Amino acid sequence: MIWLEFLISAGIITFASIQLARYADVIGLRTKLGSMFAGTMLLATVTSIPEILTIIYAVRFNVPDLAAGNLFGSNMFNIMLLAVLDIVHHNRRISRKNAEHHALTGSLTILMIALAVFFIVAKIPLELSLGKFKVGLDGITMLIVYFLIISLLRKQSKKSISHEVHAEVPEGTPSLWVALAWFVAAALTLVFVTPWLVDSSSQIAEITGLGNTFIGSTLVAVVTSLPELVSTISAGRAGADDLVIGNLFGSNMFNMALIGLAEILYQQGKFFTVIDESFLLIAAMGMVMNVFALVATLARLERRIWFIELDALLLILMYLGGLALLFYRGIAP
Repeated sequence: MIWLEFLISAGIITFASIQLARYADVIGLRTKLGSMFAGTMLLATVTSIPEILTIIYAVRFNVPDLAAGNLFGSNMFNIMLLAVLDIVHHNRRISRKNAEHHALTGSLTILMIALAVFFIVAKIPLELSLGKFKVGLDGITMLIVYFLIISLLRKQSKKSISHEVHAEVPEGTPSLWVALAWFVAAALTLVFVTPWLVDSSSQIAEITGLGNTFIGSTLVAVVTSLPELVSTISAGRAGADDLVIGNLFGSNMFNMALIGLAEILYQQGKFFTVIDESFLLIAAMGMVMNVFALVATLARLERRIWFIELDALLLILMYLGGLALLFYRGIAP
């Protein structure tokens, strides 16, 4: 019954995520934002709505490992999507065009992940007390760094936006108001269904004995990353290369900002100290995959094995190997 509840909630979230990504693209077209900034900021933020809601409800249900597993697991899954997209579009490499534009975004994403790893290891006890509400300085730091990065990327986008040629809005594209209405409806659907997903995931972790760390890093991370999957494939088919890469790197960056938010929202203790140390492994794997994807993008590696590029194959193997190692660590005595 619990598995049925999980599958139903996952199915609803899938449908809502597809609508969310679709109409976020329409909003981006209608508002004529720069493609790199739209991918890194607008699309990356809206496709992370399931992660935001999962964090809120995981903290509310006092399952911090599920929250952390969701975010760190999503980082790995998002970068693996570059490899999946390479298979779908094997006749061209989407990550090769304008690759230098994303050197800054990718580097700053790696910085955010490294900062999260540092705080997990350091276990800094410093807090600010605002009445009964306690705020960890590590969580505040994560959010401050993120907003500083936003400011930097916005300035970079303004420098390049004048050189972009805005794409024509295709005939039959919904109006901005229709897109906004569908977007809000999809977001509200996620608000009501996400608690159901979090609760069923927590029970599955308990029943199977795999724990919230593994379940959060696999099942929940994949479900909440569906908007990234949908928007990545959609943008790739449309030839919006900047949007694809910016969305994936930007989503990972935003996930690490959500780690800071979780630290602030979690009032039963210090979030960075109560989560399982296995997240150091997941975070490290995510960092390695982000670094490798950035290097492969900038180096323009061209080595194909049958229908897949070598770097894309290695990304998939890294993802599966990381999950296998996490599974072994979770069940080994």
